[in-house]
Order: sequence, then C-alpha cells, then structure tokens
Amino acid sequence: MAQVEKKAGLLRRTSSKKPLKEKVVLMYDEIFAKDNPTKTNPHFWDELFLMKVNLEYLEAKLESLDGEEVMKIQDNINSLFHHCVQALGEEHQIKVVNALQTLCALFRGVHQKNKSASGFDIINMLMGFDKAEHRMKDLMESLNTLLCGESSDSLKSLCLKLLLCLVTVTDNISQNTILEYVMINSIFEAILQILSDVSSRRQHGYDAVVLLALLVNYRKYEVMTWHVIDSLTIFMNHFIFYIFLYKDKEEENQGGFFSTLTSMVGSMFIADTDEKLSVQTNEAILLALYEAVHLNRNFITVLAQSHPEINMATTPAIAAPTTPTTPLGTTPPSLDMMNSTELPLDPNLQTSNLLITFLKYSSIVMQDTKDEHRLNSARLCLIILTCIAEDQYADAILHDDNMNFRVNLHRMPMRHRKKAADKNMPSRPLVCAVLDLMVEFIVTHMMKDFPMDLYLRCVQIIHKLICYQKRSRIRLHYTWRELWSALINLLKFLLSNETVLLAKHNIFHLALLVINLFNMFITYGDTFLPTPSSYDELYYEIVRMHQVFDNLHCMVLRVSTNTGQWKEPASKVTHALVNIRAIINHFNPKIESYAAVNHISQLSEDQVLEVVRSNYDTLTLKLQDGLDQFERYSEQPKEAAFFKELVRSISLNVRKNVSLNTLSQDILLKEFSSIS
Repeated sequence: MAQVEKKAGLLRRTSSKKPLKEKVVLMYDEIFAKDNPTKTNPHFWDELFLMKVNLEYLEAKLESLDGEEVMKIQDNINSLFHHCVQALGEEHQIKVVNALQTLCALFRGVHQKNKSASGFDIINMLMGFDKAEHRMKDLMESLNTLLCGESSDSLKSLCLKLLLCLVTVTDNISQNTILEYVMINSIFEAILQILSDVSSRRQHGYDAVVLLALLVNYRKYEVMTWHVIDSLTIFMNHFIFYIFLYKDKEEENQGGFFSTLTSMVGSMFIADTDEKLSVQTNEAILLALYEAVHLNRNFITVLAQSHPEINMATTPAIAAPTTPTTPLGTTPPSLDMMNSTELPLDPNLQTSNLLITFLKYSSIVMQDTKDEHRLNSARLCLIILTCIAEDQYADAILHDDNMNFRVNLHRMPMRHRKKAADKNMPSRPLVCAVLDLMVEFIVTHMMKDFPMDLYLRCVQIIHKLICYQKRSRIRLHYTWRELWSALINLLKFLLSNETVLLAKHNIFHLALLVINLFNMFITYGDTFLPTPSSYDELYYEIVRMHQVFDNLHCMVLRVSTNTGQWKEPASKVTHALVNIRAIINHFNPKIESYAAVNHISQLSEDQVLEVVRSNYDTLTLKLQDGLDQFERYSEQPKEAAFFKELVRSISLNVRKNVSLNTLSQDILLKEFSSIS
C-alpha cells in the first residue's frame, strides 16, 4: 500500500512539471536571448542545423518580439541568417534542408511582425544593412548551385519554395525591397536550366512559372526587368500550357511534350452534380501566360503550332504526325515551315494546337463569372485574346485557310437550344473558334449582375478581327447571322433593363460599339463577307429586327435631349444609328408594298430577300469615318489597378500554399536521414 502511494505521488509530481522543450526550441531561445549563443557553445551553429526545424515556434517567436527586443537581439538574428546561408554549402544534406527551412521562417516571421517597417529596416533586422548585398549574393549563388547541381528533386523544390516565400512576404511585391537583390543576382538562368529537362520540368514547372510571373510584376511600371521578361517568355514558349492545365498529372507512357499535353485534355474538366463542366482556375498561371503574350508577341508562333491530338481510347499506337513539331529547347518554326506539310485528317488523329487548348479552357472559365476568381480568370482570358486579336502576325495565323481545326468549345446548357453535335463540327480557321467563343459569351451572360467589362472586351475583340478581315480582304466563311442575332439580342437586353443597368454602367458605350459593328458590316461588308447573299442576309436581319433598333433610337433620343450625365454618350449612339435607320426606313415600305400588291399577309424570308436585292440602287447611306480604327491595348494606365490587385491576390495565395508546403518537412528529412 505504501509503495502504491509512493508511485502515485511520483506521478503527480511528474504531471505537474511543464512539458520538456525539444532541444531545437531551447537553442532558439538562446538565439532570442541577448548574449551570443556561441559563448557557451562554440559548436552552436553546427548543432542547430542538425536539428529538425520547428517552424511554428520560430515564426511565432519572431512575431512576438516588440521593437526594442528586436534591436537587442539583432546581432543574433543577423548571425542566424548568415549561418543559414553558410549551411547551404554544406555537404551534409540535412543541414542544407534545415537551413532552407529556417530561412523561410526568418523571412516570414520578420516581415509578419514588422509590416509597418520600411524595407530598409527589415533588411537591417535580417542581415544587417551594411552586409546585405554580400549576404544576398551568397544566398543567390548557393540557390543557383543547388538548382543547377545534382541535388534531389525535394531539395530543388524547397529552393523554389524559399524563393516563392521571399517574393510573397509582402502583400505588394513592389514594396519588397529584398527583391532588388534577387534582381541583381539573377536566378533566372538556373530556373530555365531546370525547365529544359523533362524530369525536372515535371517536378518543378508550376513553382517556376509562378515565380517568374511574380518577378515580372515587381516594380513593372518603374523599371522594365527585361532579363526576367526574356526568361519568362523563353520558358513560356515551351512549357506554359503543360502546367497551365495539367499541373499535377502526366501520362507516363507518352514521351514528348505535345503527346503528354494532348493525352490529358480531358483531365482539366470536373463534372458536378448538375453535369456542368467546370475547371480549376489558376490566376497565377494565367498571369504568366498574359505576360508572355503581352510582352513577347512572337509567342503566337508557339500558340498556333500544330500537333496531334490522340484518341487514346481507340488508337493504341499511332505513327508520328506529319506536321513538324518543335523539340523543347529549340526555336519555334516559322509560319512557312508550319504550312509546308498537310495536316493529318485521320479521324483518330485530330490536329490541335495550344491555342485550341486555351480556347477550350476559356470556354469553361467564362461560363460562370459570379465567383471573384472566375471573374478575374475570365477577364484575363479576354485580355489575352485582345492582345492576340490586334497582332497582325497572330491574325494571319488565325485566318490562315490552310490551318483548319475542329475546336469543340464548351457551351452552357440552355433550355432553348440543343447541344451541338461535336462529330459534325467542320474544320475551320481558328478565328471561327474565337468568334464562336465571343458569341457564346454574349448569349449566355445577360443577367442583372451584368459583367459590363467582359462584354466590352468581347465586342472589341470581334471588332479587331473584322478590321483585319476588312484590311486584308479576307472573306471568312462564317455563320455571321449567329453573331448578328447575338448582338441584336444584347441591344434588346440593354433596352429592357435600362433603369437597372444605368445605375451601374454606361450602357451607351457598349451600345455604340455594337452599332458600329453593324456599321462595319454595312459600310465594308462587300470587302470581307463571303458571298453577296451574306450581305443580303445582313439587311434582312436588320429589317426583321427593326423594332429593337427603333426602340434604341427612341431611348437614346430621349436621353440625349435631356440634361444629364448620359447626354453625350447617348448622342453618339444617335449619330451612329443613321445608316441602320436609313436601311429600315428604306426597305420597310418596299416590303409592305410588295406584300400588299401580292396580297400576302406574311412574307417568307426568300420574298423579303428578293425585295432587298431589287431595291439596293435607291438606298442612300452616309459614309462614316473611323469605323475600322481601334485603340490598341495598353496595360497602363487603364489596367494597372486590376493587375495590381490581381498580383496581390496571387501573392497572398502563394504565400499561404508555400507556408503549408514548407511546414511539411518530414518527407524531406526522411529522404536525407541516411546521408551523413
């Protein structure tokens, strides 16, 4: 009995004690004490980097310090940073891993605690301002060596995570003063070297492209970092879509870049309970694609490069495609080379290209714009298409009748229309798919929460494409009536919701763009519409839907004759309607007279077209200037605020993901546990 009571007393005394701190935590406490930890232990730093990092404790400790405490232990923090960098050169891989982890904690902890501090103060806290340039040079050189050497994939991944951590420690990356040292001590060649290898590209491609995209946006309106831009665009030429759509998956049995890409087209789609297709948005990768297209227009060569789209279900083995492809690491082919061979027409070997993949992706992302991230993604997709649509070389590829593709865009389920049969879709120039995508968006987003910005971009893209067709006299065989019908229904929607929409938007600007599209067809249609009958069909649609144009004229006339903020934009629409009203006022009486003479209550389409054809000669129209002119896309100043907020959002998301990934270090340590 006495022995039992003795054991119980021992247990009570043991349980009342505080839990023992792990050794690495005790060593952290020594760093955060005022004295130099090496005074009592000369081997302190060697021992520290053999200990498993406790990131949570280290970051929390840094964040808990007030200003005075930081000043007292600044030398110790500087010394910790210095020895972390030194440890990156150790042969003992566990030390390297722990040093990288500790650097992540230092960058995050110091910035989190000192958000209001200047960049110079933070640099001083971390490494000492007088030694910062030397310390950062050593850090970048060590990371460069690790990334380019024979290090394991896990170690290279951690190096990239450290760089992402460094880039995203501030909400606004342009306020991250430490990035100046990253720019001076270029790491981009090392990243490109990693991406030139198939295996390392598979492992590290996503982190690399996000890192480059963020670095491009560092002080981009102050200093053009051309070496970053060059690195990004070279990298994008060979890799962007692979990671854009298929971040975490790869078909092991497929050897090449294009076969890998095409064998996984279906993997980006996710079916929900309503059988709607959705796709995971990724603003960081879209931003990288935008920078490549915007800053290096030669990128369109790769976008339109042909390659086989293999039906793996029906074709176990297929011979190499006849269309030349570009090996990774080489210069993209010229347009002449791309057109030099005929594209294969085997039904099991459909031709495709990366632009088609992007259009398919856009057709899904743009279906649902209610979520902020999807709205941003849709906007980015349209901005990318805007850059493509106004580029002359890109337009030449889009309209090339020798480069025909079958593009199965994803259409939003709607009660009043049947699902299109993909099998019957003809092969057409790529511009037809772009126009289809714009028409699809116009038809499917007429709602109270009206995405005005996206509609403006859609109409402007259509206008730029038509301007190229007019200038180059390209007669595109396209179902223009679908476009005209969509635009007329858009005007009808604006009229029906005038009061609600005017409270938020200048609907007259959109209406003017739509009317001027019709004016383009009316004035210049004979230069680019495929047949004379297409021109007749245009007039038929205008006359058939004359009530919409009449109502629009009444509305803009009412607004323009009253004083108010919309007086001037409404007046512009009034003037733009002059030829459409002339067509309506000219042909309607002729049609009514024809019906009366022939005693017909309702004319057929052919009968109306007959009236139109026989009365062109007496129609008088006014020549309108500037219809084929447009303002070229410019990021600054109009888009600067959007991209600033977008980069901030991406930075916050990357910071969160890097934090979670970096904290999971057990796999890393297990991998290196056998290395002494």
